[in-house]
Amino acid sequence: METILEAKDVSKTFVIGDNNQQTILKSINMQMKKGEMVAVMGPSGSGKSTLLYNISGMDRVTSGSVRFNNREISSLSEKNLSNIRLNRMGFIFQDIYLLKNLSIFDNIVLSAYLAKNESRDKINQRALELMKKMGIAELANHDITQASGGQLQRVAICRALINQPDIVFGDEPTGALNSKAAADIMKILAEINEAGTTIMLVTHDVKIAAKTERVFYMLDGNIVGENQLGKYKESNNDSQIREEILSNWLRKMDF
Repeated sequence: METILEAKDVSKTFVIGDNNQQTILKSINMQMKKGEMVAVMGPSGSGKSTLLYNISGMDRVTSGSVRFNNREISSLSEKNLSNIRLNRMGFIFQDIYLLKNLSIFDNIVLSAYLAKNESRDKINQRALELMKKMGIAELANHDITQASGGQLQRVAICRALINQPDIVFGDEPTGALNSKAAADIMKILAEINEAGTTIMLVTHDVKIAAKTERVFYMLDGNIVGENQLGKYKESNNDSQIREEILSNWLRKMDF
């Protein structure tokens, strides 16, 4: 299977004050294959979100390299990097960051309008199809204040998919949801992955991570463990077994 994302010796150091430096990522090496869904776990402060931000090009690595679709992206100009993020990547966050002055529909289509890869009619049609698939078609003309947290996260997924990205990054995308809404969102993400989109999730939730193919464990800025769970199949009804396997492994990792 072809590699879609690769980090080689990626480090990230922040300068605090005049002379103090804090290294958050320490020579990270990792790969993702096309069509995979992986999770990154670890205690607070271990570097999970920093890793996601740096390998997705939302932040600049201090040293090392990141390759995406066989292209080195860590040294690209801001314009070229922004173009890749807009057209080839999707992002879902715990804090959804929707624009309050736009309707739910307009929040979804905005990035596609900016990309200008298709006519607005085609973009609008795909947005409506995504909303129907997510079960929120009736919210198209609503303000974001007229939807629940679970519904807004579905809006965020539609927004992440509107430009048909190769990979979707999720930073605690279910962290602010109740267990039912989190399970619903994860089912949607699994279906998206099954259709071929690569997904990387940062999560603290064993139930979420157990439905991914591989789990990376981070500690003090390093990837110190990897658990290969294999592809999750909803029809196999093996969620509990996978959760137990992952929980036992995490205990060994002192999580």
